[in-house]
Amino acid sequence: MSRGHQEHPARPMGQHDDHGHGHGHGDHAAHGTMKDYVTGFVLAVILTAIPFWMVMNKTISSSSTLGIVLLAFAAVQIVVHIKYFLHMNGKSEGGWNMLAMIFTVVIVVIALSGSLWVMYHLNHNMMPTMSPENMPTETVPQSMQGMPGMQDMQHGAAQSK
Repeated sequence: MSRGHQEHPARPMGQHDDHGHGHGHGDHAAHGTMKDYVTGFVLAVILTAIPFWMVMNKTISSSSTLGIVLLAFAAVQIVVHIKYFLHMNGKSEGGWNMLAMIFTVVIVVIALSGSLWVMYHLNHNMMPTMSPENMPTETVPQSMQGMPGMQDMQHGAAQSK
């Protein structure tokens, strides 16, 4: 064998290096083409620009409807990123990628829906008298009026009326 092309001593004859590609010749994982990356980028820009335009121009007056539409655009954009940039499908790595993806989606849905549910019910169940403009002014109870420092509170409440 010539000195310029020597086989690795621990490697059997016939197996070659990966030639700097970062993957072996037997690796059949999905790799994206330039067309896939450009398609994904264009779709991501469109799926970002449309909701931005909808919010800036107030095309939907109902905030709850707008929120649902924005969440739908976000979900579609997640699918675009998974397909065109992460190259995930049911066949890659024996389906483990898809199983991990399903678990992640379930956790995200639980977290988002729980957060929205809590915020909606907090807003809905707030007492209407709890808003700052409906709050009563502070008064000093009769039993505390003779105590030192209570006169200032009473005068402050009287001045704010």
